[in-house]
Amino acid sequence: MVGIVAYGAYVPRLRLSRQAVYDANKWFAGGLRGLAKGERSMANWDEDSITMAVEASRDCLTSHKAEDVRQIYFASTTHPFKDRQNAGVIGTALNVEQDLMASDVGGSQKAGTSALIAGLNASRGGRSSLVAAADKRMTRVASANELNYGDGAAALLCGTENVVAKLVGHHSVSMDFVDHFRGDESDFDYGWEERWIRDEGYTKIVPPAIKAALAACKLKGADITHFIMPSLMPAVPKQMAKMSGVGEGAVRDLLGATLGDTGAAHALVMLVDALENAKAGDRIMVVAFGQGVDVLVFEATEALAKLPKRRGVSGWMARRKEEKNYMKFLAFNEMLPIDKGMRAEFDKKTALSILWRKRDMIYGLVGGKCRVCGTVQFPRSQVCVNPNCHAVDSQDPYNMSGLEASVMSFTADALTYSPDPPAYYGMITFPEGGRFMADFTDSDKEQVKVGAKMRMTFRVRDNDQMRGGFKRYFWKAAPA
Repeated sequence: MVGIVAYGAYVPRLRLSRQAVYDANKWFAGGLRGLAKGERSMANWDEDSITMAVEASRDCLTSHKAEDVRQIYFASTTHPFKDRQNAGVIGTALNVEQDLMASDVGGSQKAGTSALIAGLNASRGGRSSLVAAADKRMTRVASANELNYGDGAAALLCGTENVVAKLVGHHSVSMDFVDHFRGDESDFDYGWEERWIRDEGYTKIVPPAIKAALAACKLKGADITHFIMPSLMPAVPKQMAKMSGVGEGAVRDLLGATLGDTGAAHALVMLVDALENAKAGDRIMVVAFGQGVDVLVFEATEALAKLPKRRGVSGWMARRKEEKNYMKFLAFNEMLPIDKGMRAEFDKKTALSILWRKRDMIYGLVGGKCRVCGTVQFPRSQVCVNPNCHAVDSQDPYNMSGLEASVMSFTADALTYSPDPPAYYGMITFPEGGRFMADFTDSDKEQVKVGAKMRMTFRVRDNDQMRGGFKRYFWKAAPA
């Protein structure tokens, strides 16, 4: 039996007020008034699709060993690198490299479900597959997409043992129906007319695919307990369900009021949301539309109730900070040419040779633990730092990314350049041993104090825009 073994999600802490977006743009785009309700998730300046996928994957692997993963599929339409394997970065951050097959999936809003199908099929031989999906899409100022989109990620572990949602069947259709597109030289989506997309796209493509999937699974529409179908047109999922014989009560909330549409990740985000409260025997249908359609049907098992607690969608949604500063949103997304000052003018060239040799330390936050005295330290070195030991070549790799740290000292620096001043940084220590100077993120003045508990999170440290946009990643400390 192949299916989903574990699930996880990630939603950035910031929630951009849609009213704030409308208030800033109503002089020009008064028609946005109808969308100025609720809020959407907003990635911090140091977050992108890779960092969000890492966080969702860590949430997913709460109860599993990362080293057991043998395939990673990373779905996104906003991969940070065009010619560098993004899934490979995620694998290194999770400390999974040996015997790993990593693959990037993109080019469509159904990339998340296509990656999930690939991961499920690859797991039939007993080799666990991790499927992660994330999107951080750019939008034009004063556009409907600016209010409708959101940033987020989901991750699913596929396998054949302790399955929490078994795969009943799936069906896919691929065709070049262009409802929107983004060219290679454009940062923004270009969308076609909604009524035409609904009448010629959704109505004519989706119901036949759903009926074919139901037939393959030997089910009827009424057998579906949870119906998941992302769409920027809220009425469409209910319409597609009705045309396919699925009860209206089965249609899942699109999470649009508080999260927004997370692009290629949204079908999986909604699936994680459904798994959080599904019961054994529930049948879950996932439909993703984008140059065709993917339809997957799962059935929740008894093992779902036994899965250890993780944050999931609900946990990350509860970790919320309202953001009413629309200018900050523009600045974080490089839509505002701010004068950064001379302190921002320094070379950010990355020594790729050092990055390769120290990748476990930089991307995996791997320190060392002395075999002689048990002392933990970061970074790992040839000589143990314990003054009573000083053993040579005695340290084994020790993963510190999942450890809780505490603040030993800190600084709020308003002089150095930071996209979100002041720059918080300081000395953090781990109970097991080890300390280092770390940047803080997702931190407010009242949260940063000596003794405060911090969790490590994988983030963008800076971006070398002089050399084609090489992003440097490292681990930062955030309030636990």
